[in-house]
Amino acid sequence: MKAAFTVFLKEVRENLRDRRTVFNTFVTGPLMAPLIFVLMLHTVINQQLEKAEKPLPVPVVGAQYAPNLIEALKQEGMDAKPAIANPEAAVRNQDANVVLRIPPDFAKSWNKGEPAQVELIYDQSQRDSSSDEERLEGMLKTYSQRGAALRLVARGLSPAISQPIVVAQRDQSTPQSRAGILFAILPYFFILGAFIGGMALAIDTTAGERERQSLEPLFANPAPRWQILAGKLGATCLFSLATVFLSILAFSQVGHFLPSDKIGMVLELGVRFTLTVLVAMLPLVVLLAGLQTLVAAFAKSYREAQTYLSLLMFVPAIPTLLLSVLPFKAKLWMYAIPVVGQQTTILRMMRGESVPMMALGVCVASTAVAALIVCAITARIYRSEKLAISA
Repeated sequence: MKAAFTVFLKEVRENLRDRRTVFNTFVTGPLMAPLIFVLMLHTVINQQLEKAEKPLPVPVVGAQYAPNLIEALKQEGMDAKPAIANPEAAVRNQDANVVLRIPPDFAKSWNKGEPAQVELIYDQSQRDSSSDEERLEGMLKTYSQRGAALRLVARGLSPAISQPIVVAQRDQSTPQSRAGILFAILPYFFILGAFIGGMALAIDTTAGERERQSLEPLFANPAPRWQILAGKLGATCLFSLATVFLSILAFSQVGHFLPSDKIGMVLELGVRFTLTVLVAMLPLVVLLAGLQTLVAAFAKSYREAQTYLSLLMFVPAIPTLLLSVLPFKAKLWMYAIPVVGQQTTILRMMRGESVPMMALGVCVASTAVAALIVCAITARIYRSEKLAISA
């Protein structure tokens, strides 16, 4: 194994000399992505919280037909604005997020005890318009419920008669588990980081050396080919695992900048989370390194290998993105599927749940078997003399 260790040190040393690669591997991916992601969340959350605390500006058409309603909505936080000539056009042109229109027969229907209709004009495709409409609709429902209760009292009936069922909500979520909804895409960054972290080295140690014609002198050494491959894979795995570790550290730190006290969510990525994720990711790192080296072995130039590996990137990306948005219940068989098992483990740990040792063992063992198969295929390719020929 001395030859494998020598090749490992050679590849690590050469890759560290490439400052651009080191910067992209250890800074751009694991540090910039979490920073941008959390900054976006921080901006959106603060913007929505600030809007919720301010009065809601709403142009009102026909305010004179329901002065009591307008006064009640003002007390709820609505800022009544003067009427506009064409509410539909104003909403489409984003001059107003939502417009309240009260018909002339509102008071007549209300006094008769009949349902009185009002119109909310908004554009659901506009983010601000939709949130403002929901807020105004909540105000109107509150006023409607109060009016219904007064009508029942006026008829000598208890307001409770209109609510035959009272729902008592018992939310079983925790601040940590609620954060799992907001950060459901977190495993995607870890898995993609493992892929990108070793991609440059996997390309350079195979397709790059093949293009520079330095692979043939290396194969001319009496060292077994599998040891040469082991050294290259070891260096690739080291950089890949380091990227994952830095990504975890970055998210654990930037999560403290979120206004967790206002949104009721907490993102805690402690030592237990870090160790469990690294254990689950280790065989996946080897699997991805083997796949990247295998694909790069079929490329005759660095650029050609980049093209192939860019397409290969979609393989781990598709299941991670799907599982980030689709609801699912963790089953034992999920841990036996590479990438899916790691995704499930990270999501459960992120929610503050414990992962059973059997599930974690299945995840590690099944991915390790897949990694051994891929590495064996790659070793077989490495025994070919055509691999050292660049043309």
